[in-house]
Amino acid sequence: MANFKHADGTAFRPEAYTVTVTPLSEDDGGGFLATIPDLPGCMGDGETEMEAILDVRSAALCWIEGALADGEDIPAPSRRALEAAE
Repeated sequence: MANFKHADGTAFRPEAYTVTVTPLSEDDGGGFLATIPDLPGCMGDGETEMEAILDVRSAALCWIEGALADGEDIPAPSRRALEAAE
């Protein structure tokens, strides 16, 4: 993984961002949609909530690459995400 940094020099960590998970209707294919509100348009999906979260965190890396290619700064998380014990 590349060493992406925020404007303040701190390392980018996808797990530091809050993820919002929403169930999808059967008409939308079922499963779950995950988004990162601090990274507009960054989304992922999966059959389970965990798959959707893993997908959106992977998508965050692509989102950051695109933002940097466009000359934008990486937005810092608006608040620290809670970490769950495994």
